[in-house]
Amino acid sequence: MALARQRAWLKRLAWTSLVVAILGSLPSSLLHAADLLPQDRAIGEVVDHYLDQRLKEEKIEPVPLADDANILRRTTLDLVGRIPTSRETADYLADTDPYKRQTMIDRLIKSPAFVRHQVNEFDALLMSENKNSLREYLLPAFTENRPWDQMFREMMLGQEDDPEQKGALQFVKSRVSDVDRLTNDVSVTFFGVNVSCAQCHDHPNVFEWSQDRFYGMKSFFNRTFENGGFVGERDYGLVSYQTTKGESRQAELMFLTGTVVEEPESAEPDDDAKKEEKKKLEELKKQKKAPPEPEFSRREQLVEVALRSGENNYFAKAIVNKVWNRFFGHGLVMPLDQMHPENPASHPELLEWLARDLVEHNYDLTRLVHGLVSSEAYCRSSVWKGEGRPEPDMFAVGSVRPLTPYQYSTLLRVASANPDVLGAEQKEEDIQSRLANLENAARGFARELEQPGADFQIGVAEALMFSNNERIRNDLLRDSKDNLIGKLKQTEDNTELVNIAAMAIWNRSPETDEQAALVGYLEARADRRDEAIGQMVWAMLTCSECRFNY
Repeated sequence: MALARQRAWLKRLAWTSLVVAILGSLPSSLLHAADLLPQDRAIGEVVDHYLDQRLKEEKIEPVPLADDANILRRTTLDLVGRIPTSRETADYLADTDPYKRQTMIDRLIKSPAFVRHQVNEFDALLMSENKNSLREYLLPAFTENRPWDQMFREMMLGQEDDPEQKGALQFVKSRVSDVDRLTNDVSVTFFGVNVSCAQCHDHPNVFEWSQDRFYGMKSFFNRTFENGGFVGERDYGLVSYQTTKGESRQAELMFLTGTVVEEPESAEPDDDAKKEEKKKLEELKKQKKAPPEPEFSRREQLVEVALRSGENNYFAKAIVNKVWNRFFGHGLVMPLDQMHPENPASHPELLEWLARDLVEHNYDLTRLVHGLVSSEAYCRSSVWKGEGRPEPDMFAVGSVRPLTPYQYSTLLRVASANPDVLGAEQKEEDIQSRLANLENAARGFARELEQPGADFQIGVAEALMFSNNERIRNDLLRDSKDNLIGKLKQTEDNTELVNIAAMAIWNRSPETDEQAALVGYLEARADRRDEAIGQMVWAMLTCSECRFNY
């Protein structure tokens, strides 16, 4: 079976490579436009068309849609970073409107929590493995649904004196002391291309990954520096490197596509001029002022060429692929930082259509998110009952994804809250305020959790923390009127108690065997019922169902 899949992949790779070899000189828009679905189709419809088309070609029958409770939980976690409340679950399950899923999506995306979750997700995306944060910039940017190309421009060139761009340059500032790292992080984050290996040698199989292009990309940043907390850029400075053959070269200002940006000649200042420059920078640092802007900004040229029509394919496809991976658990191109012609997308027409659509709709990320979660494919069950689960790039079955630290921490807070304080008797504004407070309370605990990667496994440290940490007992298992434990202890009937707990924690009714086991556990400890309730809630909160979005 594995050999057959490998042959199929090699066949697709060979065909894609042949097309690229024959037609590679054509602009991407001319190469694909005639073969793509019309521009006026809904995103969800396009997603389902291309995924179903390949499933039919491969003779794979996709799983049916997940049940309503599962879909509500999945979508709520993905859009607002928390599980649904017991009230939301009950209302959704009771709703007979055939369009209720679309109504639910619209409601969640319009809520302030959607913005907060976007900030969490993009802060992790942009500042991974970095102690700094972009939250100060991202919150107003996502609040006003700022276009992604504008955000890219501001993160590369941000104006320190513009309140709307406050904190935008943190992406560059936190990396500028290591220009090689800054170069690769920009390439990976915004263009889906990891060029780090081309620092030492040309890639043996990928023509685009050459030393010329790594050092060409580095040239966009080699004049950038930090001075007193401000980002500055000089008018001089070149990048030189040595090829694997020992040849010394001076790098051109070259984008990943091979496009070379022409620039005016700049003379290297003499030692006296450099000393004078240093003296001025020290004075500006004391005055807490930004360095003067250069006459010719290389970073600005990167932004211009990256967003230029015909050159913006890397930029648009990279963010589409990352957002897709977030909601489907597997990118259209994998790994996410290996976007190049020798690593074709699993569904190239779909990626091309979504990238084109993003550009044509002003890089509206909210629109992209709305469209992806509106597809039928997004709602497929994650349970595969046949033999040989299909490869993840077929998207025939829903993925099981580990929750991010913020999602998991917020889940624990919402699940352990008294469902009555988030229920029908409360005003909607009060409920939203309480949910926001629970999110804020979850931040400290989120810092203790691991950001999941591609091969995530729950570590020993996390397991021990849930077993021994005082915060678990004091915050999640506290006996108070605002906590689930307090509500359950006031519930005399054990069957009703288990139903309340399951709806609050698992966002569904318990299965028959689950209910029997939990009721039996409580009945066997009737002489220490309060202690047994706490143990039951702890077990339910720390089970694998709460650690994943499925």
